Amino acid sequence: MANKRKLKKAIKAACGNMAGECIMTRNYVPGVDTRKMDEIIFSIADLQFSSIENVSFSFDKSEKSFSSRHEYKKAREAYFHKGYKKLIDDFKKGVDQIVGLMNEALPAEQKERNKAAAK
Repeated sequence: MANKRKLKKAIKAACGNMAGECIMTRNYVPGVDTRKMDEIIFSIADLQFSSIENVSFSFDKSEKSFSSRHEYKKAREAYFHKGYKKLIDDFKKGVDQIVGLMNEALPAEQKERNKAAAK
């Protein structure tokens, strides 16, 4: 991870793109369930809010808790690595759920056209 600001921007961009796809689908695909698409947009906003809120966290121990500075740095790095891995895994899980909901909201004929276009 480069820094928190870039991570937050990436989360906002991904969520913005998903919401944009939902809005375009809701407005231009005939037969789509507009109520479900509106709910999905709110789910995307919730995912964005919770993910950005969880980007900032701190190591709960001080250097004095360890016998050497090296051990402190190693433990701190492992703590942040584990924390950001969980954040990214949770975000990916949320995105997968939202994409599944988006696909469920599409009408059957649109799903068939999407499958044909993917081949």
